[in-house]
Amino acid sequence: MGTVPWTVYAPTRRKEHWKLPDGLSWQTVQLKVKRLQVRIAKAAKQRRYRLMRSLQWILAHSYFAKLLAVRRVTSNKGKSTPGVDGVVWKTSRQKMNAVKLLYRRGYHALPLRRVYIPKKSGKLRPLGIPSMRDRAMQALYAFTLSPIAETFGDPYSYGFRQGRSCADAIGHCFHRFCFKSSPQWVLEADIASCFDEISQKWLLENIPVDKKMLKQWLSAGFFDKGELYPTIKGTPQGGIISPILMNMTLDGLEKAAKTGLPFYCKGTTLKNGVMVIRYADDFIVSAKDRNLLVDKVLPSLKTFLAERGLTLSEEKTRITHINKGFDFLGQHVRKFQNGKVYIKPTRKAVQGLQSAARDILKAQCVQDNWSMVRRLNQLVRGWCNYHRHVCSKSIFSWFDTWLHFEIRRWLHRRHPNKGRLWIKKKYFRTYRTIRWSFFAEKKYADGRKEYRDLIKAAWTPIVRHTKVKADANPYDPTWNDYFIGRKKSKKYINQDGRFVEEFG
Repeated sequence: MGTVPWTVYAPTRRKEHWKLPDGLSWQTVQLKVKRLQVRIAKAAKQRRYRLMRSLQWILAHSYFAKLLAVRRVTSNKGKSTPGVDGVVWKTSRQKMNAVKLLYRRGYHALPLRRVYIPKKSGKLRPLGIPSMRDRAMQALYAFTLSPIAETFGDPYSYGFRQGRSCADAIGHCFHRFCFKSSPQWVLEADIASCFDEISQKWLLENIPVDKKMLKQWLSAGFFDKGELYPTIKGTPQGGIISPILMNMTLDGLEKAAKTGLPFYCKGTTLKNGVMVIRYADDFIVSAKDRNLLVDKVLPSLKTFLAERGLTLSEEKTRITHINKGFDFLGQHVRKFQNGKVYIKPTRKAVQGLQSAARDILKAQCVQDNWSMVRRLNQLVRGWCNYHRHVCSKSIFSWFDTWLHFEIRRWLHRRHPNKGRLWIKKKYFRTYRTIRWSFFAEKKYADGRKEYRDLIKAAWTPIVRHTKVKADANPYDPTWNDYFIGRKKSKKYINQDGRFVEEFG
């Protein structure tokens, strides 16, 4: 969440862009904010905490940072979702007036608007939606906190951080288990209700941010079905600053896992192989001895989390052998007898894709095929882009076959009195090398025709992801060339996950 969205998107249907005052450009605004963030990261690295807090104060009261904060909350996916006050900033005048509202004196955070979104397990995930002003204030102070979080963050933490993505975490898993001397045992761990259970007392004592502002966000409460409920613990799941708070809460997890461990396994000259790979609140711990995980690592992790008010989920925490494989971030990692490690999408991920495709077919049963093909293309393209860094080619081809016959069954239900040849002539055509390509046609008033074909998952090339270096810091000037080089080396759109190049 610390990444600043540098691209401006149209905030309204009228495509009215936010006009800055004369003589001021977004590149200048970004550069001013970036310079202060670099100075904050440098002061944090040198342990000059008084200077670090002074620079944080300057950035939080900077006019340029306030512009970027308003820009961030008015250009993301939730820009049209209001809080409890029902206010949404759309026009340029509203955004410029909003910049003047971002001051610390007299600020009071409003309660959150509670909504529930379904999870894959069937349960409901509570989500708090702050007001636009609270979102902008959180984004403003997130600018001051992100350099510190990147400087002191765990080297093998990949969630909600600039320049890091799920592909980096999965690539690290491959490098961890691909050698003959690699660890054989894996502790799969998941923290139960991480955002909702974090100790607010621990956050106020350990997070280097304005305590007055942080306390207001943590204790703002939420409205659920017209009633106001207080928030005694946890951080709002839905706030812009919440992912940074969660990452900083879990920093030090690997150090805790290695506390009190012997460097070598008992009775051997092999290293213990203990390492933590974490993405947000999901993490795995590798080791060469199962007893080491059970007797030493697991109790240390529970003690570390208990200090922060957290506990491990008993349902999702288990110890498995690498030859049996484990699931992590939607991928199944397994090492076979020949010593090779294969990573492919999990069965749940494939079933989720099938379910989403069926929902689109059901929703579009009486709609035009043009919008249905567009939604299917978006679904397939997004899912394949996520899984294209692993061994997914056979699954891509299998899904294409499944979707083809699913569409044909849907068409036969739609036209029960028509035969296969009639359906093929009306809904399929030869496209590229595919004889049965499902397509949609749009006709214009001037007689022109436009066609849109359903893309194939197998067309997505498998591209091996280059893992980011563990010590890379986007706020350290010595790493600028490295991140620019990673950006230029990408051959396909969105291959770099969440990373967005700031200036270039």
